[in-house]
Amino acid sequence: MTQSASSPVIYQAIGLMSGTSLDGVDITCCTFTEDSNIWIYKILNATTIPYSNEWKGRLKSLSTATAAELTVTNYLYGEYLGRLAKDFTAAHGFAPDFIASHGHTIFHQPESKLCLQVGSGAALAAASGFPVICDFRSLDIALGGQGAPLVPAGDKLLFPQHTFCLNLGGIANISAEKNGERLAYDICVCNIALNFLAEELGHAYDAGGEIARSGKVNQPLLLTLNAAGYYTAPAPKSLGREWVEKWVLQPLAESGISVEDKLCTVCHHVAQQIAEAVKAGLQGTTTQKATLLATGGGAFNSFLIELIGFYLDRKVAIVLPDAEVINFKEALIFAFLGVLRWRKEVNCLK
Repeated sequence: MTQSASSPVIYQAIGLMSGTSLDGVDITCCTFTEDSNIWIYKILNATTIPYSNEWKGRLKSLSTATAAELTVTNYLYGEYLGRLAKDFTAAHGFAPDFIASHGHTIFHQPESKLCLQVGSGAALAAASGFPVICDFRSLDIALGGQGAPLVPAGDKLLFPQHTFCLNLGGIANISAEKNGERLAYDICVCNIALNFLAEELGHAYDAGGEIARSGKVNQPLLLTLNAAGYYTAPAPKSLGREWVEKWVLQPLAESGISVEDKLCTVCHHVAQQIAEAVKAGLQGTTTQKATLLATGGGAFNSFLIELIGFYLDRKVAIVLPDAEVINFKEALIFAFLGVLRWRKEVNCLK
């Protein structure tokens, strides 16, 4: 944290994020400055460290692990994150005020008050040598929120020019101002299913959505996916991998159609649900020129973006920022939530 007599405080932070798609650990070196109640951010450096097969398998298996295995992995994963952060800051000559770490979600069942991210803050701090702010979701759950998504405070203060902020990560989520409040919730599955299907063809992901584009929509499967009861439940609401496995991955496995057709159908399903969420968000508002900021790995899926525009009847402008913001917006926002906590300000809008 730096400040001169004539300039505002500059907060220096590291943001760490691991999403449900298990691509790897996103790391950002960021600065944040507040001037006249306006926040300005800069991403100085950012990268994604892919998970080894060992770490990917270990994190995937934790939902059925013993208490001892879960506890040990929580510590070891915190150490791992700490080493990544230490190496990254040293490589870029960056001395953060703190590290803000999301950890990796193992359980997310907010109706049962069950929400757990591994990545021990103590182990992370010891391995990195920097103060650590973590366990962001627990307070939101304790206050009666869903614990996810947690980005609305950051969306509100860092991206206020956009009507909607859409994250196309493992799960698609959205946030927007409505009736003087910031509403945020999970819409539907996204990259968890798309990457899972692409892997069946030997690809880490469907680049540009070209495999999906080559397929055909399977109407019975589309109807099954759209019939999940979650979609008629009121917001705020959130999804976990457990829900995805039951209501998305299982119907996909039972459909008996080609992977190409599965990918195409899932893209239509995701686009339809997103369009419904945006249209619902516009009801009762006087917004004339609505914008939808799209970030997360799914924003690189041109086929999916085209379908979202199609189902929105081209009435909302879809904004694709630069690749750095697309890839690292969540890590950026968790760094910012750390800043708010550092300042002893509210950093979750349940």
